[in-house]
Amino acid sequence: MKKLISSTLGLLLAALVLLLSQPGSWRNEAATAAEGVLLEAIRDRQSDVQVAGSGVVTRILPDDNHGSRHQRFILTLDSGDTLLIAHNIDLAPRIDNLGRGDLVAFHGEYEWNERGGVVHWTHHDPAGRHIDGWLEHKGRRYE
Repeated sequence: MKKLISSTLGLLLAALVLLLSQPGSWRNEAATAAEGVLLEAIRDRQSDVQVAGSGVVTRILPDDNHGSRHQRFILTLDSGDTLLIAHNIDLAPRIDNLGRGDLVAFHGEYEWNERGGVVHWTHHDPAGRHIDGWLEHKGRRYE
């Protein structure tokens, strides 16, 4: 049942992300709905949830070079919640000019933890078994 709910939420979120990428006056409503899914996942301590949103870079961490390499940084959301972004740079380009105070939009998989959670799968899935994710920074999409 949990997988069915998670899959359904993932499909709904993917549809919202598609809407977000299209021009139109409803864009703010779609963004608000997508961020609602993320805030609910944080509040309810959920994991394995497809999420989308944006936040301000408040801390840049060293890359994780164990196994697949990941660029890591902390985003602060409008709600005040913080998220660790773990972006696989073996599968997607690194954001080279990332700085504190920058706005980053994201689409990926949320995993809850005591510090607020982590978003990963911010890249395409070469095996085609997972919903593709991405990051956006200064008008460029990294996937």
